[in-house]
Amino acid sequence: MLSLAALLLSLPLPGGLEELPVLADEAAPHFTGDWLVETPQIPCSVYRSADKRELVLTNGVARRVFTLVPYPGDPLRFGIATTAIDELASGESFVRAVEPEAVLHIDGRVVRVGGLLGQTDRAFLRPTDVAALAIDPEALPLVAIDTGPIPERLAWKRVRACSDRSWPPRGLRLTLTFADDQGLRVQVQHEIYEGLPLFSKTVVVDASATGNPATLDMLECERLAVVEPQSCVEDPAHWLDSNLYAESEMGMFGQDRCTGLRCVRWETEPEFTTQVNYALKTPCRLVCGPPVGPGVALGTLRSPTIFELLHDSHERERRGLEKRRMYRTIAPWCTENPILMHARDASPEAVKLAIDQCSAVGFEMLILSFGSGVDMESEDPAYLAQMKELADYAHARDVELGGYSLLASRSISPEDDVIDPKSRQPGHAIFGNSPCLGSRWGSSTSAKLGNFLAATGFDVLEHDGSYPGDVCASSTHPGHQGLADSQWTQWRTICDFYADCRARGVYLNVPDWYFLAGSTKSAMGYRETNWSLPRAQQVLHGRQNLYDGTFEKTPSMGWMFVPLTEYQAAAPRRRSSPLKEHLDAYEAHLANNFGAGAQACYRGPRLYDSDETKALVMRWVAFYKRHRAILDADIVHLRRADGRDWDGWVHVDPTGRERALAMLYNPLEKPIRRKLTIPLHYAGLKEKASVAQDDGAARAITLRADESAELEVEIPARGRTWLVFRAP
Repeated sequence: MLSLAALLLSLPLPGGLEELPVLADEAAPHFTGDWLVETPQIPCSVYRSADKRELVLTNGVARRVFTLVPYPGDPLRFGIATTAIDELASGESFVRAVEPEAVLHIDGRVVRVGGLLGQTDRAFLRPTDVAALAIDPEALPLVAIDTGPIPERLAWKRVRACSDRSWPPRGLRLTLTFADDQGLRVQVQHEIYEGLPLFSKTVVVDASATGNPATLDMLECERLAVVEPQSCVEDPAHWLDSNLYAESEMGMFGQDRCTGLRCVRWETEPEFTTQVNYALKTPCRLVCGPPVGPGVALGTLRSPTIFELLHDSHERERRGLEKRRMYRTIAPWCTENPILMHARDASPEAVKLAIDQCSAVGFEMLILSFGSGVDMESEDPAYLAQMKELADYAHARDVELGGYSLLASRSISPEDDVIDPKSRQPGHAIFGNSPCLGSRWGSSTSAKLGNFLAATGFDVLEHDGSYPGDVCASSTHPGHQGLADSQWTQWRTICDFYADCRARGVYLNVPDWYFLAGSTKSAMGYRETNWSLPRAQQVLHGRQNLYDGTFEKTPSMGWMFVPLTEYQAAAPRRRSSPLKEHLDAYEAHLANNFGAGAQACYRGPRLYDSDETKALVMRWVAFYKRHRAILDADIVHLRRADGRDWDGWVHVDPTGRERALAMLYNPLEKPIRRKLTIPLHYAGLKEKASVAQDDGAARAITLRADESAELEVEIPARGRTWLVFRAP
């Protein structure tokens, strides 16, 4: 009797598998450096193991391994399951048990896509356990395999300065096709990205050939039994996060990736009976899929894409750097970082004044802000012509022009608002009142905004209160059938609209986590009422916000705020205006934000009110543009602002002309001199470097063994200084 390995070697294989190279694991290239500092020069690849039992997707930094088992009597059909996801530098392996590649609920019937049976202990997958795996006869079998480059998820028209990132990203797609005899086909698209331990996964369900109407009630596009990062007999207050970090493009509600109603869930696994937790409640099963529905009639449906980043550390700084590198790779439009102003008055005279001032000092974008009176839903030809004239006026002065539009947190009408499934009434949405994007109003608003952008030539949409994930129980809205499909259809509507904006080159300010759907910037993270505090407190809070916000966002992903006039009825000692009388506070805001590489919404009727004020703004704009590449690069955090001593951060770019730029601030009333240690590992500097303070003359320095620079630095009272590091 043939062994399974011998049987695999003797059988024909599903379409596409025969063409893949055969490679022993020990012959596969592994990157041994730090991928955050050095660029791995290893191409992405898919290969078969020597016994044809395993399929390996790898880039030398990480790998995903699939185990194949043939169907008895049908050599062109295979069972398949993920049996390893490994971070190769640390050697950490994340999979401890097999699961299906996807799970569908169609008309109440559960359909498993792939998967293997026979594992007896779900705590680990030893080679003997893998060898004992057998097909799941009730699962959809694997019938074809295909590989190719990663296609773009959405079109990106590049019209403004950004980092030089490839789009679509460099990498490799592996497509596994599953099918049954009734015409149901499911493609599971795995992608691996060049140079970082990052995978993605998308499921495409095609029931168009079945000839039978069916509803996709629920979809799990990823299901992984993950090695538990923490074993605890009782329930801790907070479980340790896994080093396998997952994120979905279906992010909604919230200015932080952790708060959105996303389709990424860590669930318990009761069948994992050998876990240490007595109640079997360790959150160790990763399940990804829409939180509600889809609930739509099946033809062809594409799931949200899931991104899986393999961390190699639990250190907050390194994990943040890895997430931010991920975003530069999979949403590179978020590196667009124009210098922008918020105008509070949309009358033509006020807008032209603001445009002229932006042009004079080097600001690149003007947004007609909330409360300005701009109406981007207008279809009045005379109004559109007036706005086009203003856009043309701005473009002639090298300024982009855009406007504000509110989506959620307002009421349109009882017929168009979200209907609460419990009360059957409007007024109970996430933001209280909100319109449904599936209502008649909702179906027309995207068209109105798109028409406004096309007719006026506006370059920016600030879309406030974007779709936050509301469900709607209305049965009369034309855009959805009922409650089950209401979240899915609204989310798809807003994503399609944002993708259209990205294809047009429209800049999207959206205070929700829609970066993977095409938005460009969200709030860095601040409390609006703090901008009515005394000026010195505003400045200190601002640096805290920048420090905290840039752990999760690149500098270009978050906007800050600077009130140039009275904001929320501030008392005189809290106001920034007249600007010429408060230049110290104005300069502190400029130095905070430009020094962090983050743009603020400078809100008011003007950017300057005197020649001295104008010169101040121009000086800091020039500073930012002179060092733009490094200031837009990543941040390593040094010391958080507390008003008791110095604070600051250091920007790092191991590939740049300027490798690092440290911004150091002194909140005290007297100058200070400190011996500081500046970490430069992520700047790619070793042994030697040159450093210049405040753009002065450079001097050579010797780095310490841990690739840091130890320097004595003087920082002026209530001021700041910066250090620029270059390779020797």
